[in-house]
Amino acid sequence: MLAGYLVANFFAGAFLCNCVPHLISGLRGEPLPTPFAKPHGAGNSSALLNFFWGSLNLFAGIALLSFFPVVIGMTSECASFLAGVVILGAYLSRHFEKVRKVKKNQ
Repeated sequence: MLAGYLVANFFAGAFLCNCVPHLISGLRGEPLPTPFAKPHGAGNSSALLNFFWGSLNLFAGIALLSFFPVVIGMTSECASFLAGVVILGAYLSRHFEKVRKVKKNQ
């Protein structure tokens, strides 16, 4: 059971990390890549689609945390949650840095 709990906490962190840029872009009326963009992972999606994608990520993260709560402190659950935030955040930062460099050079 503990492994399932830690996996849920990891993905809660990942979903909540991913909701931030999409909600911000959507609310600012700015395009940003989503999984639905063409080309996949590099093209931009509309602000409205970003708002909905960010909302879905927010709801998924909250749903996971409501069933698998995280106690803030030196716990394996908190470490798993933070790992989800940091790993996804670092991966997406590097990925979109490369995407923007390619777009700038075209």
